Amino acid sequence: MAPDIDAIRSRLSDRHDRILIAAVAAGEGAHRTYGAPEDVDAEIGSVSKGITGLLYRDAVDRAEVTPETTLGDALKRPEGNYAKVTLGAVATHASGLPPQPPYGGPRTLMRRTWHMWRHGENPYGDSVDALLDEAADVRLGRPTFRYSNLGFELLGAALARTAGMTFEDLVRTRMAEPLGLTGVTVPSSAARLSPSSLRGRAKGGRAHEPWTGEAIGPAGGVRATAADLEALLTGLLEGHAPGITALDPVADGPGRSRIGAAWLTTPVAGSSVTWHNGRTGGFASWVGMDREAGVGLALVSATAVNVDSAGFAALARLRDESVAT
Repeated sequence: MAPDIDAIRSRLSDRHDRILIAAVAAGEGAHRTYGAPEDVDAEIGSVSKGITGLLYRDAVDRAEVTPETTLGDALKRPEGNYAKVTLGAVATHASGLPPQPPYGGPRTLMRRTWHMWRHGENPYGDSVDALLDEAADVRLGRPTFRYSNLGFELLGAALARTAGMTFEDLVRTRMAEPLGLTGVTVPSSAARLSPSSLRGRAKGGRAHEPWTGEAIGPAGGVRATAADLEALLTGLLEGHAPGITALDPVADGPGRSRIGAAWLTTPVAGSSVTWHNGRTGGFASWVGMDREAGVGLALVSATAVNVDSAGFAALARLRDESVAT
């Protein structure tokens, strides 16, 4: 019996009036979009890091890189302060890299943040070459868990350059096509959005520009449809997604969590939930799975209000319903 998507929606806050939901349980999946046409694509935010983690482990499986490969070697930028950082350290957020690049020039980090909150502007939009220049003098901290958008921007760029293609093409050929994710895109600019691309809004209702940009793609620039989310969950739960070992914990993460390649695994009420969340200026997202029970859920709201608690609770209900049947 396919998961009851309407029941999941009924338990969510009315603030999430435009939301994509997908669920898989006992080998059956379902998806639906509420408050917008069924085929719209939406920002999945930092769930993009989960995609990048899968691509990293897939590149390891292809023997293109190893966990010991350095950013300097992969990016052909030995002069950057990040050059000696390994891909394995970046993938587990243990690289010592700060959360964001040390933006200079007129678009400092402070100015970007202010214009995002005050005017709904996209704080990103940089090219990969600009990112590599901006990050060249970055200060590295201790190699312990420290969540880093910069790290995953560099990781995605490194994987793409090693493969000899753009990150957008890497996602398309190595993740989207194998899993049938026909609506997944990584737009490098707002002009690359489709007419069916959903626009998000802030907690208070202000419209936000889409988070597009060549550099931000691997850390927060992937877009997907509800059907794509169902197909992704199916591939992860059935174990045939490229780079599936990204889900397996290999290091300590935040709190009680362990981390694989981006994906966190957290003990919750006697079960283990493997998950990632995301938040952009106009969207909030959560993707989680109880791999042992074979259930998974994805929520992507076009309102930037956290959906983590709702995701964990709905996943627990799916698991209980699946066991009961």
